[in-house]
Amino acid sequence: MINSLFILNNTGDIFVEKHWKSVISRSICDHFFEAQTKASAPEDVPPVIATPHYYLISIYRNHLFFVAVVQSEVPPLFVIEFLHRAFDIFKDYFHVCSETTLKEHIVIVYELLEEMLDNGFPLATEPNILKELIKPPSIVSQVVNTVTGSSHVSSHLPTGQLSNVPWRRTGVKYTNNEIYFDVIEEIDCIIDKHGSVVFTEIQGVIDSVCKLSGMPDLTMSFINPRLLDDPSFHPCVRFKRWESEKVLSFVPPDGNYRLLSYHITTGAVAIPVYVKHQITYQEGGSGRFELTVGPKQTMGKTVEDVAVTIPFPKQVLNVNLTPTVGSYSYDPVRKELKWEVGKILPQKLPVLRGSMSLQTGVPPPDESTTISVDFRIPQLSASGIKVSRLDLYGEKYKPFKGVKYVTKAGRFQIRT
Repeated sequence: MINSLFILNNTGDIFVEKHWKSVISRSICDHFFEAQTKASAPEDVPPVIATPHYYLISIYRNHLFFVAVVQSEVPPLFVIEFLHRAFDIFKDYFHVCSETTLKEHIVIVYELLEEMLDNGFPLATEPNILKELIKPPSIVSQVVNTVTGSSHVSSHLPTGQLSNVPWRRTGVKYTNNEIYFDVIEEIDCIIDKHGSVVFTEIQGVIDSVCKLSGMPDLTMSFINPRLLDDPSFHPCVRFKRWESEKVLSFVPPDGNYRLLSYHITTGAVAIPVYVKHQITYQEGGSGRFELTVGPKQTMGKTVEDVAVTIPFPKQVLNVNLTPTVGSYSYDPVRKELKWEVGKILPQKLPVLRGSMSLQTGVPPPDESTTISVDFRIPQLSASGIKVSRLDLYGEKYKPFKGVKYVTKAGRFQIRT
């Protein structure tokens, strides 16, 4: 399926290349570079590029391009999902997936790619299985491998590869049996200058950390499962039962994994923050700026990690502002203002005000300003999705029914 894989940085340097069926020249990436020059931003590069003899399928994450070369027609989303999985595994192994870390651990990178694909087809893509095959890097292992000349590859095959549950190894034992679930949602919303919601989209995931012995079997049901549009499941989920009963039934992998991701498009989401701004451009090369960010009283939750980003017109040379909360920075080259607010306290609303220096000899800008606000609210589900029941069964467990919530953001757990 996948003939070759190239990893590129923003400047177009190919620093990792891996071939499976036959060696494909680096010149195939010229078609990708041509599409990159036509795109206004790295995120706008087409994910699928057709060439006379091959197809280039790519993703862009953390300033890196992962470009897969395929010779025959395949489902593009299948290849894209594998590329995302490869990035996530590199991040899990090295904590940060960047050009520096990949070059530093280049041997492990090639060993992982060799195990993840067999003759171009995905074989082992579960982190816990790969960690049995290839040990994560550490200072001790690097010293031992350097002295002895050995590799990180294990000498025996993981037990999960030989069972009907390839995502979970056998013989797992824990003193305290626990499993945690984190419900994380991101809201993408467009609001006009009058405060009316134009478009709302919610991207949600359920991440889990499993520390259960043996081979547990779980079922999870939701109060309102119809809210889950276009869900994407981990391979451990029994899809037929979800289709018929809207119940998640699965044998969880050991360790960290993503159980579910979903997409919700709705216009009935209450936006937890408001923005008031006053930006005026005057003749003579000056302007006034004032921006206020505050929480809505109806939310009842603390708004944290607030960050405001404002792109300015090209006529704005510099800004001289004073924040009541947090700190700001202005990039005169990109014409972009970033204000790191942090936590919003109702008794002290964040205000950023001051003056702007404009280019003289040209008319003042008359274009409207787009304000982007990023924030985080713990223990809040914007979509209203909620787990109603969680059952645990297995040969070593007595039937456990119920959900126990703990104080961390969006997290609930069960214990035996």
